[in-house]
Amino acid sequence: MSSPDPSIVATVRSKGHVLLATHFNPDGDALGSLLGLADVLEGLGKRVLRYLEEPVSHLYRFLPGCGQIQTDMAKVKEFAAMAGDDLLTICLDCGEEKRLGRHHGELTACRPLIVIDHHQGNNGFGDGAWIEPHRSSTGEMIFDLAMALGAEVSARAAECLYAAINTDTGSFRYESTSSHTFAVASELVRRGVRPETVATNLYDNYTLGRLRLMQEVLATLEMHERDRIAIIRVTQKMLERTYTTMLDTEYFINFPRAVTSVRVAVFLKEIEPNHVSVSLRAKGQCDVAVIANHFGGGGHRNASGFRVKGQNLDAVRDALLPLLCREMQI
Repeated sequence: MSSPDPSIVATVRSKGHVLLATHFNPDGDALGSLLGLADVLEGLGKRVLRYLEEPVSHLYRFLPGCGQIQTDMAKVKEFAAMAGDDLLTICLDCGEEKRLGRHHGELTACRPLIVIDHHQGNNGFGDGAWIEPHRSSTGEMIFDLAMALGAEVSARAAECLYAAINTDTGSFRYESTSSHTFAVASELVRRGVRPETVATNLYDNYTLGRLRLMQEVLATLEMHERDRIAIIRVTQKMLERTYTTMLDTEYFINFPRAVTSVRVAVFLKEIEPNHVSVSLRAKGQCDVAVIANHFGGGGHRNASGFRVKGQNLDAVRDALLPLLCREMQI
């Protein structure tokens, strides 16, 4: 397993103020990587600002350091002004600049900028980039960066990085899970992580409303192409009826994906009228990143996504199905 480029390590060493950012609607890998790296860097005596576009989802508030996250762009600008030439910006788990959110231009103006990511198709939009699509997670890469820096990984950082790896590997089930992934997880457990506690916090956190939402979402299940494509959907009305938010749909796509015959699972999410977010999960040979790229999105071979404006859920489904059939050669 390769190590970070020495120039990346040298740049991180050289700066005393670090701005960390990740993509909007961050998942466990994005959040865990950001919070874990922040703890590592502060252990080296650096000042760190953790930036997110929105407050942390209730699903991940157990992660150490959540309370230190800043969502005010004015505070980011103050931090950058105070740091002056001693500033470094690191974008984590973000496949393209625009996925940093509505302030992406202001964030990427804070230079120098390093990108650390494992998404297929990342063009390395920073001044320096460490991108390894074969990696299980950005969290795994952050542990290796910490080792290259000679930094301590505290129990707090270890919990964040373990959660990052656990979520992006589907609890160590996806094909990107390597022997190195398990070696890193072992090191994190050695540093104090309790796997059963992290798993409970990640997966046994349903509210009654979330359970009712799942019931409604699974009731929308459509099966296509001899049960090899499964499609579920969520609408704004479902969220209203169950007193939930779109954040509560995390992991729902894993249920249709788990059907034995299914090779690709699709989750259509109505963000607002005629604005649809699509999650794709695959098993086997279908590369859903190719499909996502067609719609301007991206991701990994077995886990990708994209957004479409100007079309409703049915229209997006109808446009997607022929492309999936072609990619699956059926």
